[in-house]
Amino acid sequence: MIPDFSYWLIYLVVGVFVGFFAGLLGIGGGSVIVPVLSLIFIAKGYPAAHVIHMALGTSLAAIIIGSFSGAREHHLHKAVNWQVVRAMTPGILLGTFSGAVFAYFVTTAFLKYFFVGFIGLLALQLIFDFRPQAHRNLPGAAGQSIFGFIMGWLSSLAGIGGAVLTITYMTWCNVKMHEAIGTASAIGFPIAVAGTLGYMVTGLAAGGMPQWSLGYVYLPAWLGISLASYFIAPLGARLAHRLPVKTLKKIFMLFLVGLAVKMAVSV
Repeated sequence: MIPDFSYWLIYLVVGVFVGFFAGLLGIGGGSVIVPVLSLIFIAKGYPAAHVIHMALGTSLAAIIIGSFSGAREHHLHKAVNWQVVRAMTPGILLGTFSGAVFAYFVTTAFLKYFFVGFIGLLALQLIFDFRPQAHRNLPGAAGQSIFGFIMGWLSSLAGIGGAVLTITYMTWCNVKMHEAIGTASAIGFPIAVAGTLGYMVTGLAAGGMPQWSLGYVYLPAWLGISLASYFIAPLGARLAHRLPVKTLKKIFMLFLVGLAVKMAVSV
């Protein structure tokens, strides 16, 4: 059995890894955090029925600090369309919170295979660099809120900040790439907050959580991952123009698919 201090070290290492690749490739950390935490929680002997729910809730909580930091940085570079953020936020809040409530009522097997399938599609999109041709402009506030609901709901079930979905949608709507990335970073904040609250509430209703849990959010993992990723992400961003990002992206996504499959087999 690994001593507790070793788990703290693992949380910090995960935070370093997540922060570095989030800064380097612009990929949210949830795709890494969820499978890693699932495997850790299994090793710690936590109830199997709660393992993936805890990983999803903790992942969204860990994204809060990073998304806030990223949104602030993009705002300073005038790359955030706050009008779009305001239009999408009502749908995002409702969709993400309701996604967490939906997760409470479905089985661990459903969440497991949903996550693995979602990561598979994400990997294909990133490996082949699929970018839809711009065919239209952004819809009105109602249309943007509807997209926010759908994107928030999916993000809640996958424990991610929704950046890839948002960027793909906005580039399809004729938004410049740098603005799409900056806006997606800002949108990740309400997704993370609403999803975290949803998993906290449903976890408290479920009961039987391990010590140091707030609902489905496991506080030691949240703290370790958040702190490390906050300080490491700027390093990854600075190296983005010096390293072979396309090659690293493919290697990263192959690693991610392997990690998701490992989680599917183990949970």
